[in-house]
Amino acid sequence: MERTPALKPLLLLDLDGVLRSYPPTPPRIADVAFEPSLLRRAVTGQITDEQWRAEIALRIPPAEVDAWAVLGSVMTEALALVRMARRQCFVALLSNATTRLEADLELLGLGDEFDAVFSSARLGLAKPDPAIYRRVLDELGYETGVFCDDTAENADAASAAGLDGVHVPNTAALRTALAVRELIPPTVLLILPDRDEAEELAAELLESGWGPCHVHRDMLAGEDDAEDVDWVVELTTAPDGLPASAHRPELDELAEQHDGFTGDS
Repeated sequence: MERTPALKPLLLLDLDGVLRSYPPTPPRIADVAFEPSLLRRAVTGQITDEQWRAEIALRIPPAEVDAWAVLGSVMTEALALVRMARRQCFVALLSNATTRLEADLELLGLGDEFDAVFSSARLGLAKPDPAIYRRVLDELGYETGVFCDDTAENADAASAAGLDGVHVPNTAALRTALAVRELIPPTVLLILPDRDEAEELAAELLESGWGPCHVHRDMLAGEDDAEDVDWVVELTTAPDGLPASAHRPELDELAEQHDGFTGDS
């Protein structure tokens, strides 16, 4: 792999539980599929995905295994965050995965969403082994970066290996992690159709501790037809001191209550 000049901040992301969700695995299958020795062989590439599933099928009826072999689904809100971060970051995937990872990414429509993809099955190493993090950093030519994983043990191991490891058990935690590290823009724009309503809301938000609450005309709107003009309330800091973008869902809801929507600065 070509080394990438460290001109942008590095963001490493886990896949499952961060960007992809699965329905719960039936307990009988989980006991077999995730037995530590067998699972390690699968995610370090000692056996292929097909061989892993064949071993599971020796103890579980094949029909049950086939029904379990779901692709999962993309967590759309998390993907939107990744796309936003990618505007200013080098974004790479680091997943404990079987040899099926690359095919799954294509089927999920994620094939072009990352600047690099690292599969434990291809590296022969798996999280939380510190060596896998150092290997990725070396491959990319970075000394450090931010790593987000839904498993606390993996995030802690990344920190021990020199990364800024962050436990993100849900999308809200991912959003906060990216916002406070300035990997996504801090500012959220509340875009409303009525000037008086925008100014009234801005005053209320300012009183509540939001800032800077500037109100201005949407310069992208038509200049000649006043009815087509939108009014923008600019929010950068929330009352808790976090960037406004860490609170995007509640700001989305607030904008909808006023027949508006949110945007990025």
